[in-house]
Amino acid sequence: MTSTLRNVMPLLANFLPFLKWFKLINKETLKADAMAGLTGAVIVLPQGVAFATIAGLPPEYGLYTAMVTPVIAALFGSSYHLISGPTTAISIVVFSAISHHAEPGSPEFVSLALTLTFLAGVYQFGFGVARLGALVNFVSHTVVIGFTAGAAILIATSQIKHITGIEVPKGASFLHTWLDLFHGIGQFNIYVFTVAMATLLTALLIKKYLPRIPNLLIGMVVGSLLALFFNRYTDAIHLVGKIPAKLPPLSHPEFSLETIKMLGPEAFAVALLGLIEAVSISRAVATKSNQRIDPNQEFIGQGLSNIVGSFFSAYAGSGSFTRSGINYEAGARTPASALFAAFFLLVIVLAIAPLTRYLPIAAMGGVILLVAYNLIDFHHIRDTLRFSGSESAILLTTFFATLFLELEFAIYLGVLLSLVLFLKKTSTPAIPTLSIDTTPGGNRKLISITQKPIKQCPQLKIIRIDMSVYFGSINHIQNRISRIVDNERIYHILIVATGINFIDLAGAEALAAENKRLVRLGGGLYFVGLKSRVYEFAARTGFIRNLGADHFFDSKSDAIRSIVKRLDKDVCAKCNQLIFEECPR
Repeated sequence: MTSTLRNVMPLLANFLPFLKWFKLINKETLKADAMAGLTGAVIVLPQGVAFATIAGLPPEYGLYTAMVTPVIAALFGSSYHLISGPTTAISIVVFSAISHHAEPGSPEFVSLALTLTFLAGVYQFGFGVARLGALVNFVSHTVVIGFTAGAAILIATSQIKHITGIEVPKGASFLHTWLDLFHGIGQFNIYVFTVAMATLLTALLIKKYLPRIPNLLIGMVVGSLLALFFNRYTDAIHLVGKIPAKLPPLSHPEFSLETIKMLGPEAFAVALLGLIEAVSISRAVATKSNQRIDPNQEFIGQGLSNIVGSFFSAYAGSGSFTRSGINYEAGARTPASALFAAFFLLVIVLAIAPLTRYLPIAAMGGVILLVAYNLIDFHHIRDTLRFSGSESAILLTTFFATLFLELEFAIYLGVLLSLVLFLKKTSTPAIPTLSIDTTPGGNRKLISITQKPIKQCPQLKIIRIDMSVYFGSINHIQNRISRIVDNERIYHILIVATGINFIDLAGAEALAAENKRLVRLGGGLYFVGLKSRVYEFAARTGFIRNLGADHFFDSKSDAIRSIVKRLDKDVCAKCNQLIFEECPR
């Protein structure tokens, strides 16, 4: 019975990954996770309200998301420290996607947001089940940096009306919003502005001088008290309203075919951004905790958290860099810290939710301005613009697309450009020329001719391909071989294949064609050091049979010894390079 249980447990852990870390829980870890969870709950309270406001949803939906999403993501994800929930970037994409179809804050808007969340979760879960987690490796994190920087400016722009009292039509674009603000400058209200700035400055000062105290929460308290004082002078200070003090209620996304067709593309953008965020953040924290992250399991965890959350009044969430970093710094040991954070948040909401009726929208605007500012990764942006032209192109394209185009399209454009630049790099692999180092102390090793001026054989060219041979790179490789043949009149070419990870059918066919061309000229194409899995594929596809087994070698010495016998003896007799031991002396 015991042996059967031991055999079953690993299989169960594949479907229920929380079984892997449940066995790590003890009295010590529970204490550490509880303290980290309490810290996270206090932090996410003002953030949840702010993020829901950005998403165009009633404030309580941000808190519901912070209660439900992290629990499911922690149970079914792979990271021990990632905290999921509402995030700024996801919130603004949700607002952008749904505001075209319904009035922000309306029941219809809420219903569509829940449907969007469900569809995004289905996409994410499907990616995880299909084992597509490695795809995130091909999307530059600069896409997220550029998008969040643009989103930060959009978020700040959307809050200017709340902190100045100037009326701006709903749904106005970035440029139109600033034009409306400029034309309505006469409506500027000093009381509203003072409440917002007092909230912002208090939060900044608390963070600087008392970093252990929840700065956003204290800032909102100060803003609320100031608003109560100003109420005798103006009636322009509007309040957020009372948040229901209750558990996340059951909800029902709309599953009509028309709605699914309408929200499908937007949901894909939300899913993509959420996955990139979650995996990037979990890996960043894992480098500190020395944990290995399984992207596929993370995809499944994020997908299930959104699917389940959509039935408990939670909108689309993802990993939060701020809360995940603080969770790790606070001493969290296992994902149980996310469970504690959700529980403590529920207790806090039940206790103080009625007090939110005194929270001014201007104070929320001040908090959101600070959140938006913290979104911009100035250090990463500065280094990218300074040191990498290709990454700068991705950054700037995504940034400006976020400001001036549809947000979903901005995400697609950034990801597409990232993939295009990746393919461009892989399609032009480095192909250095090698030769034997016959200089004193050279130990007769094969080295690149760029390292030092060394002799080369006039009949045998030795090159190394440092990347895979596939349909994207084969044209570059063929051009390199053609230049050797046409310009240097060398028809025997040995490829050092230790850096080739795979050869696809297109690559195999093209290399076979190059070998036929060289054979007609009296030479041939040879390979040394093919990895075993590459050799197996080449054998199965007939590539080795087409070239001949005598064109493949296990060691460089065997390859050179065999190829030298096939060289033109008349040329060898007159050659004074003598770089091979087999050369006639």
